[in-house]
Formats: sequence, C-alpha cells, structure tokens
Amino acid sequence: MPVVTIKMIEGRSDDQKRALVTEVTDAVSRTVNAPKENITIIIEEMQKAHYANGGVRASDK
Repeated sequence: MPVVTIKMIEGRSDDQKRALVTEVTDAVSRTVNAPKENITIIIEEMQKAHYANGGVRASDK
C-alpha cells in the first residue's frame, strides 16, 4: 500500500490538486504495479509564512 506525501505552499485550486492526485496515482500505479485503490496521497499545504528557501520566507517575496 504505497503512501505518498506531497508538501507544497498553499494557493493551488481544487482542480489543480485533483489533477495532481490523479497524475501521481497513475505514476505510482504504473511504476510499482500497485492497484490505484491501494495508493494513498496526502497533500500537506504550508502557509507561505511557514516556508523559507535561501533564508527568505515565501511570504516575504
């Protein structure tokens, strides 16, 4: 039972997240030969103020 966690900054639409879940599920199913119904996708959204890269918070860009 593959479990995939995707961490990303908030702000994507429901349609974008739906497409992401579909594409990742298809890729995992194809790659590891797992039935799609056994694949779990967890999306963890972070607030821009809680994510930084290179010492700069995403909310400060």
